[in-house]
Amino acid sequence: MGSPPRSHSGKSSSPSPVRQRESSLKEQRSSQQKTFAGRIAQIFQKNVDSASSVSSRAPELSDISEIPPSEILEVKSEDQTSMATFEEAMKVLESKDQESETPSNFPGIMVDQLYAIQPSDLNSLLFSSDSSFLQSLADLQGTTELQLGNWKFEDGGESLKRTVSYLKAPTKLIKAVKAFEEQSYLKADGNVYAVLAVVSTPDVMYGNTFKVEILYCITPGPELPSEEKSSRLVISWRMNFLQSTMMKGMIENGARQGIKDNFDQYTSLLSQTVPPVDQRSIGSNKEQALASLEAPPPQSTFKLAIQYFANCTVVFTTFMALYVLVHIWLAAPSTIQGLEFVGLDLPDSIGEFIVCGVLVLQGERVLGLISRFMRARLQTGSDHGIKAQGDGWLLTVALIEGCSLAAVDSSGLSDPYVVFTCNGKTKNSSIKFQKSDPQWNEIFEFDAMDEPPSVLGVEVYDFDGPFDEATSLGYAEINFLRTSISDLADIWVPLQGKLAQTCQSKLHLRIFLDNTRGSHVNIVKEYLSKMEKEVGKKINLRSPQSNSAFQKLFGLPAEEFLINDFTCHLKRKMPIQGRIFLSARVIGFHANIFGHKTKFFFLWEDIEDIQVAAPTLSSMGSPIIVITLRAGRGLDARSGAKTLDEEGRLKFHFHSFVSFGVAHRTIMALWKARSLSPEQKVRIVEEESEAKGCLQTEESGSFLGPSEVSMSEVLSTTLSVPTNFAMELFNGADLERKVMEKAGCLNYSFTPWESEKENVYERQIYYIFDKRISHYRVEVTSTQQRHSLPNKNGWLVEEVLTLHGVPLGDYFNVHLRYQIEDLPSKLKGCCSVVVSFGMAWQKSTKHQKRMTKNILKNLHDRLKATFGLVENESATR
Repeated sequence: MGSPPRSHSGKSSSPSPVRQRESSLKEQRSSQQKTFAGRIAQIFQKNVDSASSVSSRAPELSDISEIPPSEILEVKSEDQTSMATFEEAMKVLESKDQESETPSNFPGIMVDQLYAIQPSDLNSLLFSSDSSFLQSLADLQGTTELQLGNWKFEDGGESLKRTVSYLKAPTKLIKAVKAFEEQSYLKADGNVYAVLAVVSTPDVMYGNTFKVEILYCITPGPELPSEEKSSRLVISWRMNFLQSTMMKGMIENGARQGIKDNFDQYTSLLSQTVPPVDQRSIGSNKEQALASLEAPPPQSTFKLAIQYFANCTVVFTTFMALYVLVHIWLAAPSTIQGLEFVGLDLPDSIGEFIVCGVLVLQGERVLGLISRFMRARLQTGSDHGIKAQGDGWLLTVALIEGCSLAAVDSSGLSDPYVVFTCNGKTKNSSIKFQKSDPQWNEIFEFDAMDEPPSVLGVEVYDFDGPFDEATSLGYAEINFLRTSISDLADIWVPLQGKLAQTCQSKLHLRIFLDNTRGSHVNIVKEYLSKMEKEVGKKINLRSPQSNSAFQKLFGLPAEEFLINDFTCHLKRKMPIQGRIFLSARVIGFHANIFGHKTKFFFLWEDIEDIQVAAPTLSSMGSPIIVITLRAGRGLDARSGAKTLDEEGRLKFHFHSFVSFGVAHRTIMALWKARSLSPEQKVRIVEEESEAKGCLQTEESGSFLGPSEVSMSEVLSTTLSVPTNFAMELFNGADLERKVMEKAGCLNYSFTPWESEKENVYERQIYYIFDKRISHYRVEVTSTQQRHSLPNKNGWLVEEVLTLHGVPLGDYFNVHLRYQIEDLPSKLKGCCSVVVSFGMAWQKSTKHQKRMTKNILKNLHDRLKATFGLVENESATR
């Protein structure tokens, strides 16, 4: 009879051979699709599978009804999870982002641009499955067969990935190439997005030996003048070689050019979709931030009086004064007794004596408050509002306010002012009397610098005269190499020091660093050309990839550029072979010995001395470059130091250079470029003086004659030395330098005497006061004139001094007049010295008497010690 017909609703007891073959084929395809290699295999199996797919299509359609319903539900649920919307996937990923670190950019930077769009919107535009940007880019580049996979969570829902495939358009050298990308999110927290794309092109020559890794990093940009949000897009790349090949260099060069062309079109299309932001226009934020720093409106005298005198001391003293006046009005006059007489009424008991003492002390405190109130009325900073000059790196510092500054007297308040130091130049703020939370709102601009500055020193002092030992209320150092400039636009800086840390003192600053010369590449070329003259050898401009790798290695900002690097040994207990890297601001060393890395860098300004030591057996017969840092500097690089001397200075030993001469000349040239010697400063002053053709220099100001300044005698003494010997103090001989350095004038240097007119000679002098003379780092520049006395055996020396680095130093000039002449014949071999002193005030201040008294006392002691040393030197000869 044969087998009965099969019902549509029944199930077969055993699967057909066709179904078995199809199920095995589906399993093979699904396993291949789960791997990247499987996708490639599908390309080659397309023709083979086409016939089988056609022949099996009818049985496959007829067997749909025989698939179990549970399997259909599983397939549907899997499709729904894979087809989740991009916005939902981003929300899930942002909720899982536990403050992970933003990945560092790869060495090759292809795109670094600001766009007027929020980071989340830019992320959706570039990577959303619904976005048409990639299709528009494919049409622009001639790319075909673009297939965008859905974003899926993998690795247990920890990572979000998708696959992209496309056929690149053919070029003159390369035919059409199939490319595959695997894109995965490394970070997504709502503000920062990082996507890694791994691109493989197996069809190109040596395509199986490498993969191209591209990192898309989207971060928030600065706020635009229109108060809109902006985003910064940085696209970087690198080559990941899966196996070694001799064609590595050729592959990298070809890939670099191809990627550059692709991303040029990428940025062009993106700029048409989203408006780019010119980074130079962001400078307007600086003007807006500084424009808001308007000085507070002047308060009325009545309000200021309430602010200063509304305290218990004034109230109690006022009450006691009224009480005593009422008592005098009610009490009858007492009889004169004891030692009293008419007009003198003494206390008649111990109690009255104590009451009188209390009244006197209270009155003194009130008078002190009145004095501080009068002094605080008109105080302005000496450098506030002075515009910077020149083109280059312009540093602008806005001092907003201070918080919890330490107190140095019993009143619980201080007289603070702030000193900013950068590249040897200082800016002083105004003095705020009797304030613990002062408000400054002052702006300071440093003259344009050829190279970007390394550090900005900030120190808060309590003012009490230029030569009195000032108390440091705290200090801080802002390192531009370790801190992002964008982070300094509005920052609270905690102060260091015992007093500052105890009170948790802070300063509110806004710091801006701008380059006014335009292209960074042109600046680098100018700097290299200048260094070539010092080194005597051609210095090649490094590629962007080398600069980026150098910056990433030491964590340096983008404006720091590599000048040269040398292979050498670092001498410690055991020599370590590595490379020394030289840039405009830092000198760094890196070594990697069997996975043990040694890495450090320090600033050129931190170097005190560079010496060349003779070759030794341990240095393998090579000269040693010994670099000594200043005391307390470069402590971050202590791991690479050879020794630490008794003064707290680190010493680094480098040797075994391939070309020692080139390395030594380069190091010395870069070090000298960052630190001018005192002799060079004097030479600059001399050149400026000659150019102006008069007795006026930028440092020393105008030379005023004695008739224009009121002079008073400060020292009159008799020396037991001849006049000619005493005048060696002004002749530029060895005696002058020796005596002045013993008297506390460090780095003493001078220019030769030059004839200005008949019997009149002139020179310039530069020195720094020792700390035992002044707590400040006082730099002194002076101009001296000398001529012989008419009808007398003697000389007259006139001097104008300008003090730099002290509060209100630009308010005055110090004038001195030395009159040295022989005494009568009965005191043969002796001379008289009369020194007169005067001050020329350029600006008015309430502290003229106080500062004059302070300077006069210090000057008298120093002149007395100086001429005493002259007598001692005469006795030893």
